[in-house]
Amino acid sequence: MTDGANPAGRAGPAEQERVLASTSQQAHVSFDEERRTPLKRFQQFLHANPTTIPFIVLALSIALFSAIVGGRFFHPFNLSLVLQQVTIIAILGTAQTLIILTAGIDLSVGAIMVLSSVVMGRLAVLAGLPVPLAFMLGLLVGVACGLLNGFLVARLKLPPFIVTLGTWSIFGALNLWYSASQTIRQQEVAEAAPFLQFTGTAFNFLGARITLGSILMLIIAAFIWYLLNRTAFGRHVHATGDDPEAAKLAGINVTGTLIAVYTLAGFICSVAAWALIGRIGAISSISGATANLDSITAVVIGGTSLFGGRGSIIGTLVGALIVGVFRNGLALAGADSLWQEFAIGLLIIVAVAIDQWIRKVSA
Repeated sequence: MTDGANPAGRAGPAEQERVLASTSQQAHVSFDEERRTPLKRFQQFLHANPTTIPFIVLALSIALFSAIVGGRFFHPFNLSLVLQQVTIIAILGTAQTLIILTAGIDLSVGAIMVLSSVVMGRLAVLAGLPVPLAFMLGLLVGVACGLLNGFLVARLKLPPFIVTLGTWSIFGALNLWYSASQTIRQQEVAEAAPFLQFTGTAFNFLGARITLGSILMLIIAAFIWYLLNRTAFGRHVHATGDDPEAAKLAGINVTGTLIAVYTLAGFICSVAAWALIGRIGAISSISGATANLDSITAVVIGGTSLFGGRGSIIGTLVGALIVGVFRNGLALAGADSLWQEFAIGLLIIVAVAIDQWIRKVSA
């Protein structure tokens, strides 16, 4: 007699357990399949493709404002104006994306950009240093600011929000002190350091006016995209933002990754300073007043999760375009600037709400 059957031919205890386990497993699988409603599958699709919603929002906003303001919106000059307006936001948004992917945030990116531009301009125009040297020192200022943020966050384990809120004030104060709140005029820059205005050089493309600053934006975005999607460093960034403790157990140097991310972000901010000088022609200590929040807006609307580990550079570029389209479309429609800020604020809240809903998939 075996354990699987009794003399009467009935199934024994072991066989009954196997049958019950098999039945339970089939019922569980069937139950899971029934629970995957179309809404659930759509939620999972958005979780796997975070840039889908930004593209949809961009398409709808273009359709909306083209219907409201007519052909003026698609005029080549207007489209090139939108692109120029979002260039600085997109470059800073690229730096901000790196940091938010690690579940951090940087409120000082705009202050770093302005401080770097002031250092470049005053050293080249007023101090008489060779322009290449002044330019390099301006880039080093951005790197040093980013390194400081990274050290405070990674080594001293301070909250990124508090750290960068403090350095935002510090860098802003240094900017006002060093610049003496003076503006270097466009003519002075053009005479002493025309290289600093190089990114403002424009050329015509199909009737649109494209600046080299916009080309620089695309080059930076392409480089960071490659870094995040095709290198070990990019995998370390995503892993650190998703779960730093698990990343440590996997052998990732989380501290080194965070310092590298903040330092690289500081360097990108200093490159944005070069684009800023080309955009406005002059060097002003009060330029880029809303750059900090604009960069975060582009990243959040672009689908990057504020909780880290999920997002893309392409989404950030689309998010910056959404901001530019909304502001430009509302301006063409004759809406007051306060309604532009109202619309952007509403977009941020909706984007965060959608992100929370999508994150329930991973939970």
